[in-house]
Amino acid sequence: MQPTLGDDSVEAPEPPPSTLSEGADGAFVRVWSQADPVPGWLTRDQGRALFETARSCPAGGVVVEIGSHQGRSTIVLASAREDVQVVAVDPHRAGGKFGGSETARHFTAHLERSGVRHRVDHRSVTSAAARATWSGPIDVLYIDGKHDYWTVLDDLRWTKFVRSEGTVLIHDVFGSLGVTSALLVHQVRSGTLVYVDRQGSLARFRPGHATWTDRRRFASGLPWFARNLVVKVLLRARLHSFASRLGHAGPDDPF
Repeated sequence: MQPTLGDDSVEAPEPPPSTLSEGADGAFVRVWSQADPVPGWLTRDQGRALFETARSCPAGGVVVEIGSHQGRSTIVLASAREDVQVVAVDPHRAGGKFGGSETARHFTAHLERSGVRHRVDHRSVTSAAARATWSGPIDVLYIDGKHDYWTVLDDLRWTKFVRSEGTVLIHDVFGSLGVTSALLVHQVRSGTLVYVDRQGSLARFRPGHATWTDRRRFASGLPWFARNLVVKVLLRARLHSFASRLGHAGPDDPF
């Protein structure tokens, strides 16, 4: 059974069968205690969604992560199952706060501290370069790389490798202009992803032919997306009190 993220906003997980001896709740609490100190934008509920999705992989399954930053999500994915391969694609290029050699050092250190470094195949190249040499099937694809329109549209080409019964998870959907616009164009052009649900800005899709009903379900998140854009503008204008009136808490962007 697939783990669920919720009815478009609220998580309602059901622990899937697993080869792990401890219960799903206890396992996730342990894993999150390792991942939470790592800087990043993945919430606890989103971490649980990643954990349960990777945990439900078949034995010997393959998880591909596009964009690892300092390893917050990588630790969750690599800790879900000992018999699942995690491929983390991130060149850690310098520029802004999202890359560079220092971030790469933090990434490796965090994986080692969490005891999962040996389970992660880190490919220090761009998403496009890694995809050019990829040939095998993927059970779980997690996209959280650069958020500009063209990069996200290119990252979506990885979906052709996802098994028909696999899962595609994308972060910052309805939270980033680049991510959301790229997905809208992808759905109109090809419609090869069927929107399932989301936890905050973490959306889950399954491979398949999206009907117009499926597309409308995805588009139903656009009002929340518009609200998030307004919140971002208010935060940058230091109008936090107005952002709080829209239900936003804290100084960070909604995700």
